Amino acid sequence: MRGCFGIRFFAVDLEVLIIAKLDHQLNEDIRDKEVRLIGADGAQLGIVSAAQANAMAEEQGLDLVKISPNAVPPVCKIMDYSKFCFDQKKREKEARKNQRVVEVKEIRMSPSIDTNDLDTKVRAAQKFLQDGNRVKVSVRFRGREMAHTNLGEKLLLEFADKCSEIASMEKNPKLEGRFMSMFLTPKNGK
Repeated sequence: MRGCFGIRFFAVDLEVLIIAKLDHQLNEDIRDKEVRLIGADGAQLGIVSAAQANAMAEEQGLDLVKISPNAVPPVCKIMDYSKFCFDQKKREKEARKNQRVVEVKEIRMSPSIDTNDLDTKVRAAQKFLQDGNRVKVSVRFRGREMAHTNLGEKLLLEFADKCSEIASMEKNPKLEGRFMSMFLTPKNGK
C-alpha cells in the first residue's frame, strides 16, 4: 500500500470502571433473617428482622448499611450512605496528603576521589538528609582497586563522620560485589 494512508481502528471494550469498590451491603441487598440494628444517632435498637430494619430506615429517609457482616447476627446501621462515602473519601484524601514517602538517594564515588569532589558529595548528601531522605553512599571499585577495599571503607567512614551532625550511620560499610555501600539516616525525623 505505497502512497496510501491507512487508518486503523482499535476495538475498545466499553466498560464502566468502578472507582470505589462498595464493601457494604445496602437496603434490599441485606437478606439475613435477623440483624443487630444501630440507629442513626448511634443508639442500639436491638435485634430485629432485616425487613423490619429496612422499613425503619425508609421511614427516616436513610439507608440500611451492613457494617459488620461476620458478626452473629450481622450488625447494620441506619445512616446516609452517600454522606458516609463522601466523608470516608475525604478522610483518605487527607491521610494521603499528610503522609510523606521517604526516598533513598544514592551518592556514588570512586576510592580515588579528590578532597574537593568529596566535599561536594558531602554537601549534596547533607541537603538530601535535611529534606528527610535516606542516603545510600557507595564506592565502586574497578580492576585492581578491588585489592584495596580498605581505602573505600576509610572513605565511607570519613564521609559518615562529615555528615555526623545531621545523620547517623544505619549500617557499617559492606562490600557487595564491586560496590561497598552504607546507609545514612537523618537524626531528626522529618
